[in-house]
Amino acid sequence: MIRIHLSRLLGENKEKIVDLQRATGLSRNTVAGLYRETISRVDLETLNTICRHYGCNVSDLLEYVSDEETIKGGK
Repeated sequence: MIRIHLSRLLGENKEKIVDLQRATGLSRNTVAGLYRETISRVDLETLNTICRHYGCNVSDLLEYVSDEETIKGGK
């Protein structure tokens, strides 16, 4: 499973979904889907835009968690 840490990045930078949307030009649905981790596909340009905005690496935004860890963690 891929975990998306956009909610953490938004919180650390004291931003809301709408702030990221306005600053990057990404659609609200895209940002909200990433925030809620309900999105099933992510465009590379979207990742590039978010990483550029926060000055972070893709690994700061996305994390692989094995299915075993997911089951143990109750998620």
